[in-house]
Amino acid sequence: MPSDSSAPAASRLPRAVAIAGAVLVGALTALQAQINGALGAALDDALVASAISFGSGFLILLVLSAVLPGGRAGIVRLGRGVRSRQVPGWMLLGGLAGAFTVFTQGVTVAVIGVAAFTVGLVAGQTVNGIVLDRVGYGPAGVVGITWGRLAGALLVVAAVAVSLVGDGASGIPLWMLLLPFLAGAGVAWQQATNGRLRHVVGSPLTATLVNFAGGSIVLVLAAVIHVAVAGAVPALPGELWLYVGGAIGVVYIFLSAALVRHLGVLQLGLGSVVGLLTTSVVLDVIAPAHAGAPLIVALAAVVIAIAGVVIAVVPRWRRR
Repeated sequence: MPSDSSAPAASRLPRAVAIAGAVLVGALTALQAQINGALGAALDDALVASAISFGSGFLILLVLSAVLPGGRAGIVRLGRGVRSRQVPGWMLLGGLAGAFTVFTQGVTVAVIGVAAFTVGLVAGQTVNGIVLDRVGYGPAGVVGITWGRLAGALLVVAAVAVSLVGDGASGIPLWMLLLPFLAGAGVAWQQATNGRLRHVVGSPLTATLVNFAGGSIVLVLAAVIHVAVAGAVPALPGELWLYVGGAIGVVYIFLSAALVRHLGVLQLGLGSVVGLLTTSVVLDVIAPAHAGAPLIVALAAVVIAIAGVVIAVVPRWRRR
C-alpha cells in the first residue's frame, strides 16, 4: 500500500458517523441524477449536459484548492508524488468513472426515473464493492468476506430485484439498466481509487480535484466533438437549479474519498445504497418517473436494503 510520510495522519471516525456520511453520499447521488437527467432532457443533449455538470464542479474545486491552505498543500504533495512515482498514473483516472456516471444520468434518468436508475447503479456498486474489498484494492486493504457482509450484500441485491417488480419496470429497455449497472461498478472502483489517492496526498479535496479534472477533460472534449458534428444546442435553459449538479458532485465525491478508509468499499457502497433508494423514492413521488415500480414496492426495497446495511455493519454479525 503506498503511503506518504508527509501526509497528515487522520483519526478514525465513529462508525455511526461514517455510515451516516455514506447514506448522505447516496442521497446526494440520487439528487444529482435527478438534476443532471433534467438538464440532459432540457438540452436534448446528454454529452453537453454532462460537460456542464462536471466542468462546473471542476471550477469550484479549482477555486477551493487555491483558497484553502489544505488544498494548496495537497497539490504540492500530489506533484511530489507524481514526480517520485508514488502516485502512479492509474491513480489519477478515477474521474473517468465519474464522467461515465454523469453521462449515464443524462441519458437514462429522464426516461426511466431516478428509482430505476438506482436499481442498476446499486447492483453494479454492490457486486464490484465485494470484489474490490476482497482483493484489497481499497485504502482499507484486504477486507475479508464475512457472513454479515455477504448476507448484507445479498439483501441489497434482493432489494434491487424487488424494485423491478411491477408493470412499469417491465417496460424498461435492458440497455437502460445495463448502463447504470456499469456506472455503479465504476463508482465502486472510483471510490476505492480516490480513497487511495487521498491516502497518499493527505487531502480529500485534492483527490476530488484530480477526479473532476480527468472527468472534465474527457467530457468537454467529447462534447466539443459532438457539437462540431451534430450542431450546438438551441439554447441553455434558464432554470438555475439545473446547473447545481456539479456542486453536488463535488460534495459527494469529497465525502467518498474521505470515508472509504473508514468503511471499506463495500460498506461505503451499502450505506450509500440506503440514501440512494430512499431519496430516489422521494424524488419519484415528487416527480413521477416514466417507468418504474409502484410506490409500495419501492418502499419495500428501501426497507430490505436498510436491513442489509445493518447486518453488514453491526459488529456482532461481521464474523467470518
